[in-house]
Amino acid sequence: MDSTRVTEHPTSCDRPSTGADPTDPRGALLRTPVPPGPSGSALPAQGCAGQTPPDAGAGSPGTSEHSQPGAEQAAGADGHRPRPGSEGVPVQPDGARSATGVRSGDLPSACAAASGEAAAGAMDSGDLAPGDTAPGDTGPGEAASDGGRQAGPVRPPSGVPADTGGRHGGTLGPDRRTGQPTAPGQPTPMRRDGDRLRFVGAATRRIARGMDLDEIVMGLCRATVPTFADAILVYLREPLPVGDERPTGPLVLRLRRTDRIPAERDTEGGFAPAAQPEPSELETVGAELCEVRPGSALAEVLRGVRPVFTDTPSACAALPELLGEERDFALPEGRRAILAPLRGRRRVIGAALFLRGPERVAFEADDLLVAAQLATHSALGIDKAVLYGREAYIADELQRTMLPENLPRCTGVRLASRYLPAAETARVGGDWYDAIPLPGSRVALVVGDVMGHSMTSAAIMGQLRTTAQTLAGLDLPPQEVLHHLDEQAQRLGTDRMATCLYAVYDPVAHRITVANAGHPPPVLLHLGGEAEVLRVPAGAPIGVGGVDFEAVELDAPAGATLLLYTDGLVESRLRDVWTGIEQLRERLAATAQLTGPDHPPPLEALCDEVLDMLGPGDRDDDIALLAARFDGIAPSDVSYWFLDPEDAAPGKARRLARRALARWGMEDLTDAVELLVSEVVTNAVRYASKPVTLRLLRTDVLRCEVGDDVPQLPRLRQARATDEGGRGLYLVNRLARRWGATRLSTGKVVWFELNRG
Repeated sequence: MDSTRVTEHPTSCDRPSTGADPTDPRGALLRTPVPPGPSGSALPAQGCAGQTPPDAGAGSPGTSEHSQPGAEQAAGADGHRPRPGSEGVPVQPDGARSATGVRSGDLPSACAAASGEAAAGAMDSGDLAPGDTAPGDTGPGEAASDGGRQAGPVRPPSGVPADTGGRHGGTLGPDRRTGQPTAPGQPTPMRRDGDRLRFVGAATRRIARGMDLDEIVMGLCRATVPTFADAILVYLREPLPVGDERPTGPLVLRLRRTDRIPAERDTEGGFAPAAQPEPSELETVGAELCEVRPGSALAEVLRGVRPVFTDTPSACAALPELLGEERDFALPEGRRAILAPLRGRRRVIGAALFLRGPERVAFEADDLLVAAQLATHSALGIDKAVLYGREAYIADELQRTMLPENLPRCTGVRLASRYLPAAETARVGGDWYDAIPLPGSRVALVVGDVMGHSMTSAAIMGQLRTTAQTLAGLDLPPQEVLHHLDEQAQRLGTDRMATCLYAVYDPVAHRITVANAGHPPPVLLHLGGEAEVLRVPAGAPIGVGGVDFEAVELDAPAGATLLLYTDGLVESRLRDVWTGIEQLRERLAATAQLTGPDHPPPLEALCDEVLDMLGPGDRDDDIALLAARFDGIAPSDVSYWFLDPEDAAPGKARRLARRALARWGMEDLTDAVELLVSEVVTNAVRYASKPVTLRLLRTDVLRCEVGDDVPQLPRLRQARATDEGGRGLYLVNRLARRWGATRLSTGKVVWFELNRG
């Protein structure tokens, strides 16, 4: 006998089949040289739990069998101590060879493949009759160490041939889930408890992945069918309560989603595989809407919270109410349906009905626990999804109201805008834009950027935008507007920083006045295709405090386009702000050349072209974009006069207006214009101390503006029958298309518009 012996150590109870990799951790065999024992004979080998190895004499020559100290005294010279084995591994057939090339008959008996429950079921079902012992079983004197149960190899059931070539070896008996014997070469059935745990874990993970209501309900259906049930019906409360809200009215359940196994789908494997049910058996189950009456059987089942089989008296009486009286015939009989209430944190929010067809094994008592877990996780997920949806809706609506829904239609200028948030979850951040009509047909163009793009930034942005609108209504110069915004930001907090650019365009003078507070400079695209970065003093950001702002006045020729933007358009991790500004200027010039020197590019298309310059990695911040096309008002469409504050001023105003209308070919408006001009000028002359201004503008409408040095604004009131005055504004309100009054730093302007005939 050689001094070096080859010993085979099973690393697990799973024995590899022919051709298995020796390094496979599932039952690989390792060859290690073992020195002979002191007595010159090999020690007996160890077996697995539930088995008895063959006698020592049955071992092949040249193999060493190990035993623990004292094993000979406890179980005889050839005794052994079995060690625990893994579950779910089949028996190795006697004729199969191991990965080492040694026949299994030369080795200790193969480890049992079945789990404890499956093995017990196989033995209890008569696979091994009492008193039967397989070759190599232990005798009465060889006690097992697995809790008192006699250990021995499990034989394949009679009539089922052993698989000598498959990986999993022979079978352990019929499948308890289907009642059918396991086919040769198929995986051995796993433990039912282990299957349930794995299924519940996978299903709850799938349900938890959903963020909104539809995703959670779909996750429940997809995780359940076909693994746990052949069909599922999910009913939810209509409407779903949100948070601590107390629902009003009766409890109404609406069928939210149904799912079933498609007729062409094969359901091999899974939690409880069975034959496909008939397509018509479960398709017609379920009513669209049902009202749960107080004290009814369905109300009692829902109040009980726990899932129940539908063959119970309470559930049997509740199903017709849930599914409809005319559809209860479609339910499978027996324990093939489970009704599980869906309870959120405070109240029942729905119900789920799990169905199995007649060809499939019925539900068991433990399946109620599975249904309870699915219902609990789904209900909590739905409850949170409803809360999240309500909060997201409120936040989204609040943020959207902070931006203008529609840009105003201003005289002599066309506007277009774009807004892109930094993330889809936060629709609005700290960027904003605005266009504010001013007296004298002017318009204020505003764009700003509060630091960050969170809800806090959006709230600060809303306050600053409201402040800017109020200051613009006072017709303050741009530098004064920025100064007051700076004071407002300091009142909001010490760390409330923002940049802002405020510009006022006058279509009559064809001039624009711009003041900047730390914002990127605007770009002016001329009619000929030249793009120019305007030289505007940068200034300090809003919120710094103690700084002055400077305004510059520039030409705004007709046909030119002014582009105001935030730094998210030109600055990112891939480029600095000045590089981005230069790229923007080149992009505008290239776009203008496509339409020719005499035709400016359309505003909407121009905004889209500007945003196309952004690459995949250029979206680091919110982007606000405001484009203004300067059309202006031609001098021939403007008539302007000064009137002394005297009694003859209203008559002079009527004559001047009549001449202007005749020159413009608008004689059909003469009567209305004379009447309204006379009323407005009369009110201005009555209180004014300086000359009154009268201006007529001809655009798409006829606009009349009367200015004086009195800051008090006129108010519309209903004159009594005995009053001698107070009817002038009433006539203006009735005859004019629009009218209004705006306070200026030097007084006020009252204006009205009439549609051109």
